[in-house]
Amino acid sequence: MDAEARLGIDFGRVIHGGPLAPGDADTVFLGGDFEEALASPATEGMWDVLPGLIEAFGGRAWIISKCGERVRRRTLAWLDHHDFYERAGLPRGNVRFCRKRAEKARHCAELGITHMIDDRLDVHRAIDGIVAHRYLFGPQEAPGGVRHVPDWAAAAEIGLDVR
Repeated sequence: MDAEARLGIDFGRVIHGGPLAPGDADTVFLGGDFEEALASPATEGMWDVLPGLIEAFGGRAWIISKCGERVRRRTLAWLDHHDFYERAGLPRGNVRFCRKRAEKARHCAELGITHMIDDRLDVHRAIDGIVAHRYLFGPQEAPGGVRHVPDWAAAAEIGLDVR
């Protein structure tokens, strides 16, 4: 793999909560109380695949998530509660947040992200021309220039074109 390859991963509906039907619905992580949020599960297959991807990228991976302050706190608590950093091999400081999905483009540019896994088409439109390898996670159809990855098993099968 190219020594400069860098992976970006969305949190909601990718690492956590699982893909939902297309549309604006979001993960159940947003509702319920704090304890329910902490107890909520990772996306099926994530633990089987993502640690190997992060290793293949030499630890050059970042979670890049759009959320407000309340969900940011829940996300960081969930990552700690599930021992994510140790289990996945992600450096603790490699988590970025923004308030608007289009702002993920700025993070990708700053970090030199070459591969991005996200479940939102608007994110993929925003990072077009910035991120060479884009992967649309979940059940929706991917537009041209974006590879469809319906679930973590599919991500493992294609290897995310890691080079």
